[in-house]
Amino acid sequence: MYEEYGLYIDGGWRPAISGDTYPTINPATEEPIGNAPAAEAADAEAAIASATRGLAVWRATHPFERAKVLRKIAALIGERTEAIARMIAIEVGKPLAQARREVGGSVEQFEWYAEEAKRIYGEILPSRTPDGKIVVEYQPVGIVATYTAWNFPAVLLARKLAPALAAGCSAICRPADETPGTAMLLVQCCHDAGVPAGVVNLLTGKPADISPTLMASPEVRKISLTGSTRVGREVLAAAAQTVKRVSMELGGHSPVIVDDTVDIDQVVDTIVPVKFGNSGQICVSPTRFYVHESKEAAFAKRFADGAKSLKPGKPLDAATQMGPMATK
Repeated sequence: MYEEYGLYIDGGWRPAISGDTYPTINPATEEPIGNAPAAEAADAEAAIASATRGLAVWRATHPFERAKVLRKIAALIGERTEAIARMIAIEVGKPLAQARREVGGSVEQFEWYAEEAKRIYGEILPSRTPDGKIVVEYQPVGIVATYTAWNFPAVLLARKLAPALAAGCSAICRPADETPGTAMLLVQCCHDAGVPAGVVNLLTGKPADISPTLMASPEVRKISLTGSTRVGREVLAAAAQTVKRVSMELGGHSPVIVDDTVDIDQVVDTIVPVKFGNSGQICVSPTRFYVHESKEAAFAKRFADGAKSLKPGKPLDAATQMGPMATK
């Protein structure tokens, strides 16, 4: 399934330098999906060199021109909703209807940041000297390395890549092992939208074979991570060695509070899709419920009824509301 894509470096698709690949598994069938390139240190070095060249071009591109490209990316993602949603469903096990909504969210990210690219304002501040002024001007931070989780493989990448491109940065994307194909389809949209060579790069493979090179490079100036708290600690420690900027979204632990004034039907209709969406594999999926004693019995019954009404099944079945867990 991944053969026509691969690693994306210098504006083109290529295999890993070693030629190695790794398999991905369809969680609904437990059968192989395909073999994605297994990038290693040499591939990461090539991506850094590519992103360095791309940065020189992209940071000099006028913000209004960058905005046009981002809008084109958004349009292409929207046009390819079914193909991207199908890839998400196959790689993650997410029901097709939920996958389509995720693609829609990805479109919105690029649309939003296309407009924000035109609003990177500086500041003029008073100086200590009577006739002086201090001018603050914002510049792209440099190469951004994006690390995304498997549960939302499209929207998480869009949420990191779109602002990086809007700001004039180049990027190296490292998707989760389980979802390389979704990232490939989004990167293809960037390619087809006219993003210059080197501005967007994609490395698939195991983190241990890729991350040390990216983290050690002084050329990589920013890390954006969605992942576990454990990985977040490791990233912070590694980023400190070259004083990289870091933005992280780590594990969630979400409570629901049901007080004595609420409409139970309304609460349950809101909470059940969130609790069981993507089989509960979401950072905002409720992990515990605090229910007022006067509402306890009614809430428990109504919530159980709501859960029983969900239809589990194959992710590509349009009627399916809950698919399999993504991994064992």
